[in-house]
Amino acid sequence: MHFSQVTCCFLLGLLSPMDSTAYFFELLKIILPALIVAGAIYFLFQQFLEREQQRRLIEMRLEASKTTLPLRLQALERITLLLERITPNNLLVRVSSAGMSAAEYHRLLLQEIRAEVEHNLSQQLYMQPETWAAVKQAQESVVNLISTQFRTLPNAAEARGPELARRILESLMTDQPDPTAGALLAVKREAVAMF
Repeated sequence: MHFSQVTCCFLLGLLSPMDSTAYFFELLKIILPALIVAGAIYFLFQQFLEREQQRRLIEMRLEASKTTLPLRLQALERITLLLERITPNNLLVRVSSAGMSAAEYHRLLLQEIRAEVEHNLSQQLYMQPETWAAVKQAQESVVNLISTQFRTLPNAAEARGPELARRILESLMTDQPDPTAGALLAVKREAVAMF
């Protein structure tokens, strides 16, 4: 009997139980390989789709890095410049204390630091949060150093700007580490990690 005849007979109930078992095994011989092939095709198709998605994701990241890498590097360069400009040694050389009282010079130094940081605030978009936190910490350390030395001046109301500058430099040479060194190191680490 052909398969279609067996199917018809089975449906009509004309086959004996022995014939129905044979029919069942014949059906299994056809369905089981078809299920295995369908499962294998499904599995291979899923793997293909995953690989294709990963490839597209890599292409998108590569394209994005072509755009953002120069921006990130420029941001790190600007932050490095910011840190160099607010380093007390460089700040004191750039902002003259001549003819000023210590209070005026203190205000001018803090204003200069604030202006430098405000000018570069947008750069944090291109930096790791930890690096930006180190930059903010460096800024606060420089401000604290300058303010502490101003408060410890004997007779601060009559002290002159050069005296404040001298005290800041002396504290850096004796007991204070460079307040911007840690942030500069964090910026350099982030720049190296990009490559």
